[in-house]
Amino acid sequence: MATTAPIPPWPQAGRDYPNNWLEFQDWFRTDDDCLAYLERLRWGSGFQCPKCGCFDGRYRRERAGVRRCLECWNRVSVASGTVFHRSHLPMRIWFGACWQLATEKGGVSAQGLQRALGIGAYSTAWLMLHKLRRAMIATSGELSGEVEVDETYFGGRKAGTGGRGAAGKAIVAIAVEHRKTGLGRIRMEVVEDASAKSLTRFVLENTADGSKILTDAWRGYARLDQYREHEMVSVSGSGGPAHASLPGVHRVAALLKRWVLGTHQGGISMEQLDWYLAQFVFRFNRRKSSSRGLLFLRLLECAVATPPQPQATITAHHGFNSARSATGMAP
Repeated sequence: MATTAPIPPWPQAGRDYPNNWLEFQDWFRTDDDCLAYLERLRWGSGFQCPKCGCFDGRYRRERAGVRRCLECWNRVSVASGTVFHRSHLPMRIWFGACWQLATEKGGVSAQGLQRALGIGAYSTAWLMLHKLRRAMIATSGELSGEVEVDETYFGGRKAGTGGRGAAGKAIVAIAVEHRKTGLGRIRMEVVEDASAKSLTRFVLENTADGSKILTDAWRGYARLDQYREHEMVSVSGSGGPAHASLPGVHRVAALLKRWVLGTHQGGISMEQLDWYLAQFVFRFNRRKSSSRGLLFLRLLECAVATPPQPQATITAHHGFNSARSATGMAP
């Protein structure tokens, strides 16, 4: 790569991240190349020892990706405390997975990643993707302006009522910004139910003060009047189509379901749904980015900032509310 300087707030293609797949291969030929890039991301602005806390103090670089603090003699790996913590996989495989996940238009499935990178076991590819999806849940600015909010449903059909009382289905709350040029950013979250408590919390956590919230007339949104400018939009009794009142949410919900059916053949686990939503939101909020390499960089930045994700925690995940809102930073 061209430089070892820290990544600036507005990175440049060819200097701070590779432009394309060919340049990616040229930059990251060895594990040491990958570790050096991680050092630039994590320690480019100064090395801090996690044990004694000294910042940019004396240290010795023992090998690629490993430094020893000369204040307390603690040895620190650049991968420690990140998504890559204690991984035995070559870093080139991790970087390849980040590129595939961030830059492929439809994302990538575990089977597709296994084939693309020559990973021996499907379970290994699956675990890598779920660790990276957890890194995609990153906090950014709240949605603002006019924001549509509604819910959609995932899961097989079971006996019971339909609609908001549907049995055996995951309820996904969706918020979509309106912009003059079309749809803005989105947020998604699996919520426990369609009650006022759940939906009000989702809206307040994901929209800024002063936003105007557009919903249908469902009673679960009635409390929003206390916190935000709130308009109930409904075509009930008008003879118009149901999606006409909240076109942004319905468009995003349709794209989400098409992605699940296309990339993942509809075969996603409901227990892991929050993390698939994180991947979809990460990509949707960056859909206007003209550079694949920048998406790769943003995912690596998230991976370095995300604490370790043990396999036992991922495979033992049960229940729909382990993650908060699936969000994404603007590129």
